[in-house]
Amino acid sequence: MDSLSYKTISAKASTVTKEWVVIDATNEVLGRLASQVAKILRGKNKPSYTPHVDCGDYVIVINAEKVKLTGKKMTDKVYTRHTGYPGGQRFATPADYLAKKPTFLIEKAVKGMLPKTRLGEHLLTNLKVYAGPEHPHAAQTPKTIKLNEIK
Repeated sequence: MDSLSYKTISAKASTVTKEWVVIDATNEVLGRLASQVAKILRGKNKPSYTPHVDCGDYVIVINAEKVKLTGKKMTDKVYTRHTGYPGGQRFATPADYLAKKPTFLIEKAVKGMLPKTRLGEHLLTNLKVYAGPEHPHAAQTPKTIKLNEIK
């Protein structure tokens, strides 16, 4: 019997194999899409998942402007920000952001589902979101996956 067969293997940054994945956001619900993207970024869909190591894949999300929200969230949900000046509170709806910056909705939703640590900030750099169907990462030969195929 191998003496190391019973020990848990912990992944290290040098031993992790990272892949590129393309997800099409057309007609996908924002929260369900973001939770699956966060799972892939974190590496929780791999058997070698280690909480303190970036063992997830690079994720490319295309067609971000075609994402859906359920119910009346497109007009009733409000994103609040502050300019830093007195009376500088600003409000915007998802419909406003889809018109101005369609990638913001997915980036913000995924960011909220990642850890609020240095690792979480680093994981967010592995996310690439594009409004249209084209992306400049063809050289990495990403594989296209469907959301319902993710375990």
